[in-house]
Amino acid sequence: MTLYSERIGGTTLNQGLSERLARELGEMRDRGVLKTLRHIEGPQSAVIRLEGFGEVVNLCSNNYVGLCDEPSVMQAVRDGVDRYGAGTSSVRFICGTFTVHRELEEGIADFLGTEASITYTSCWNANEGLFAPVLGEEDVLISDALNHASIIDGIRLCKAQRKIYRHMDMDHLREVLEASRDARHRLVITDGVFSMEGEIAPLPEIRELCDRFDAIMVIDDSHATGVLGETGRGTPEHFGMHGEVDIVTSTLGKALGGMAGGFIASTRDLCDYLTQVSRTQLFTNALPPHSACGALAAIRHLESHPELVSKLKANTDYFRERLLELGYRPIEGDTPIVPVIIGETSDAIALSNQLLAEGVFVIGFGFPVVPKGEARIRCQISASHEREHLDRALDALKKVGGELGLI
Repeated sequence: MTLYSERIGGTTLNQGLSERLARELGEMRDRGVLKTLRHIEGPQSAVIRLEGFGEVVNLCSNNYVGLCDEPSVMQAVRDGVDRYGAGTSSVRFICGTFTVHRELEEGIADFLGTEASITYTSCWNANEGLFAPVLGEEDVLISDALNHASIIDGIRLCKAQRKIYRHMDMDHLREVLEASRDARHRLVITDGVFSMEGEIAPLPEIRELCDRFDAIMVIDDSHATGVLGETGRGTPEHFGMHGEVDIVTSTLGKALGGMAGGFIASTRDLCDYLTQVSRTQLFTNALPPHSACGALAAIRHLESHPELVSKLKANTDYFRERLLELGYRPIEGDTPIVPVIIGETSDAIALSNQLLAEGVFVIGFGFPVVPKGEARIRCQISASHEREHLDRALDALKKVGGELGLI
């Protein structure tokens, strides 16, 4: 007979599971690695109001070009609610497709230089909905070892043969492509920017290998859309390859106003095909119309204000240089993701907590999010930061790092 814990607050849970969860949470707490959710009391910006801490400099947002509180974007969301209501209440192919979905998808395709695009409720759903419909048992799916978890889960849902190449190791990728010549299709998937390292995938080399071996090239550009390239069109533009990637998946939830939603941008045929068979498209409510309105406004604003990308780069360069002067060792890179290696998870979390007490909000990451011994704080720079914000954060890093013996 199954034993259940006492009824608390109207909820029951198997007693054995309850005891195990409590024990493991206690162990996390004892090791100093228990994550704490922080509650923001206003819009995402360079400075935010954090419950219990007041105003703090925000160094852990994906609001890379400051569009989360851009007035024109917020107004577009309000207007979207007035015009389209609160939500879709349906999946796309039944009655969940609104005119703004078409407008947004056309806008994304124009922005990225593709024939078409198709939106999902998140980039996670886009990645989960891409591979299984397109590839079968006679195909090979080839993935960078450090790709995002959404790519990993999407691969698990696919029946294609799975091959992993060492992180950004082009010699190993070539070996995998050579060994899979007999496959019907080979698809190579990589993050454009790797979110924990801030590294940029070597797209020209991947493109050359995909062309040589007749493989399909796919990138998840979530941390680069709106961020890299002279006009924010992402990793392809950064390398002078705008419009030259077969399939781009990305998010509306980071630089493009922080909206709900993600997308796949590619050929018209692929997008039409996914409309027919992609399970995360067929069985999930459509992107809320007001989010689509906000995302489209964010794209239009960025197109009109490419100087935001220039300011983001200038802010990032300044912050990286000052960190090195203080004695920290950020991972080298050209992106606004600035990971600072600390070592032990408990030290990274202690640094994060003490920085918060000094008015700087930045999160510590440890195992299993990153490898053991490579715990870090991940500083994320925004075009919304002014020099005074960055200096305030750097002063706190100097003080706390010295107190903890990290610098």
